Amino acid sequence: MQLTVEFGGGLELLCDSVKIHNVNVNVPNGAEKLTMRDFLTWVRQNLIKERPEMFIKGDTVRPGILVLVNDCDWELSGQLETTLEEKDVVVFISTLHGG
Repeated sequence: MQLTVEFGGGLELLCDSVKIHNVNVNVPNGAEKLTMRDFLTWVRQNLIKERPEMFIKGDTVRPGILVLVNDCDWELSGQLETTLEEKDVVVFISTLHGG
């Protein structure tokens, strides 16, 4: 499944400073669909190059990270249970900044 993943607000530093990634993600074995829960695991294993604890806490993103799926806040679409489809755009933006 082809997806576009974007990192902003400083999160791109965890991915070798690359903001936009066009990726191909396989649906997990035995699953009918790709959920954000599975996708976050894939992102951590394949895109995050350093300090994964700054991105993931437990099985979800850390507090302070805004997640958009096709420009819609994932909190409105089911968070970890949000189903991803071909050509979806997933954006992660850190809302926390140092001073």
